[in-house]
Order: sequence, then C-alpha cells, then structure tokens
Amino acid sequence: MKAAPTITQDARPPGATGHPSGPGSAPAVAQARAWCSRLAAACAIGLAWAGTAPAQPTGPWPSRTIRLIVPATTGGPDTVARVLGPSLSATLGQAVVIDNRPGANGILGADLVAKATPDGYTLMLYSSGFVVAPAMVKKLPYDTERDFTPVANLASNLGVMLVVHPSHPARTLAEFINQSRRADANVSYASPGIGNTLHLLGELFNSQAGLRMTHVPYKGGGPAVAAVMGGEVSAMLAPMQLAASNLRGGKLRALAYSMSERAPGFPDVPTMREAGLPDYVADGGWFGLFAPAGTPADVIGRLNTEVRRALAEPAVRERLASLGFGPVGDTPEHFKAFVSEEIRRYGAMARLAGIEAE
Repeated sequence: MKAAPTITQDARPPGATGHPSGPGSAPAVAQARAWCSRLAAACAIGLAWAGTAPAQPTGPWPSRTIRLIVPATTGGPDTVARVLGPSLSATLGQAVVIDNRPGANGILGADLVAKATPDGYTLMLYSSGFVVAPAMVKKLPYDTERDFTPVANLASNLGVMLVVHPSHPARTLAEFINQSRRADANVSYASPGIGNTLHLLGELFNSQAGLRMTHVPYKGGGPAVAAVMGGEVSAMLAPMQLAASNLRGGKLRALAYSMSERAPGFPDVPTMREAGLPDYVADGGWFGLFAPAGTPADVIGRLNTEVRRALAEPAVRERLASLGFGPVGDTPEHFKAFVSEEIRRYGAMARLAGIEAE
C-alpha cells in the first residue's frame, strides 16, 4: 500500500527561512504559489489514501450498549430475555437493552436484525416461530438461514397444554373433539400470531382430530391466553409458562398435554396419546439467540461463551425451570445445524397438516 504523504506543520514554502526579496516580491509570490500547488496535490493524495485505507478497529467488543431485539411483547421470548439479560450484562460488562419489536409474527423484528450492522451490538432472541415462518409465509423479507448467524439455543418449551375456559362444557379431550365436530359448532383457537410454532401445532391438531377450528392470531402469547380466559376463543395450545399459573389459579382448564409423558406438576392431565390422539406428540418449540450474518467470529464465540455461562448458573436454571422452560445451551455450530433441520422438520409438519404458505 502506498504510504500516506507527510505534511509538516511549517507553513512556509520549502527552503524559505525569511523574506530576502520581501514578502511581496515576485520571486516570493511565485515560490509561494508553487508551494501551495504542491500542498494541494499532497492533500488530494492524502485524502485518496485515507479513503482506501481499511477501517480501524474501535476497540475490544463490547465497548457500548448491546441492543437485544425481541420480536414479541409478552410471552416466551420476552420472558427468556429478561431472565438471561441481567447475567449477560454482568459478564459482558455492558448493558443489554431489550427492545420489544412485535408485528407480523416476529417478521418485522427479525427483518431489523437481518439488516443491522453485523458488529455484535444488535442481536435477536426469538422462538422457533422464526424457523416455522418459511413454511407459512411465501415472501419473507430475509433469508432465514443466509441472513442470520445462530449463536446458541437457549431454552426449550416443556410441551403445550390444550386449555379452555373453566366454563367450557367439555371435561375431556374426547368430549372437546366430539362437541367441536357438531355442525352448529363455532370453535376457534388462539395463537401468538400467523406462522408461529403454536399456529402450526394448532393446525396439526385440527388435522389429527378431524376438526376445522378457526385460527385467531394475537400479538403475542400473553394476549392469546388472555383471550381464552376472556371467552373470546374456545381454546389454545398454550406453552407451560403461560398455562401453569393460570391453571393453578383456576382461570383455565387443561384437557391434554402434548409431550409423551405427563407434565411435571400436573399429574392429572393426560397426554394427547392417552386422551385419544396417538400420533400427536409435540414440544412447544425453543428460544434461540441470533446475530446478523457477517458478525465477526470472535464476537459470536464470546457471546456463546457468556450465554452458556449464564445458563449454567443455578439461579438462572431454577428460574427458567419454574417458568416451564428447559435450559439448553449449545455451540454455534450445533445450533446452526439444528436450525437447518428444524426448518425442514416444520416444513414437513406443515405439509402433513395440509397448510399452504400464504
């Protein structure tokens, strides 16, 4: 690379130690004009050199606040972010600010991250709805695999409960299905939005139970479960962190659980298999941390290390478990492969349920 020209601080023309011919003499003026021309050329060369020089590092990462975009309001992603946020702030030595950006089932928030500068200061924490979207939405404004760098799988949902309002006449899954099949039945189910994991699980339930429940999307898991409690919709496949406290408080009633074994703390609620749907086994999805594609590998590595350290803290693990989450924590390489496989898996589930991307 051509060296940048050196410009001295001496404001006189080269070789001038005084004004032997007088400051206004012709030789002095000519000499000054020639020097100014050379100075202008040197400045131009210097500017051109500076324009082609690589950007200088701004110091070790992180040196300022980190923005953690959560494409939801209340519910799983926000809860996980608020449990992990303080630990990450402490170990990274910088504030981690949660920026809730709901809309279009997380697509708006994800698009912000996809288009952000890949410097480690804009991240995304979102649910597995992120990898369900390609099977449900025809034209995403980003490529789910190409435009993001997976950092770590943080936590998993411990299954979902099929819940109804306590006044619902059905006391069992079989009764719910039979009543919902009546010609005059007006049955609906809530989800946190179009194209998310719970939407897909609802359509899978429709397919396997032989129902045509109407999907009613809400802006987040909190508003969706509130709609069931308020009688706006008939049912919801609710993750445990939304269902558990409301079940214990008598605000909801559970008819069946989606995992292969009964839910911890709810031994009286049968699994879907036990209740009459032998092929319905599903977890409630997961929650992961992502960065824009192109984020430096050392930043991804540092983030992953601190995330796994936080997930190893007993207080964090206990808090997540009490809310219905299973702490995970894996490597970026493992999470990247997992995300790719999940995109294919949810795509196959969508086809099985007869769902076409809209």
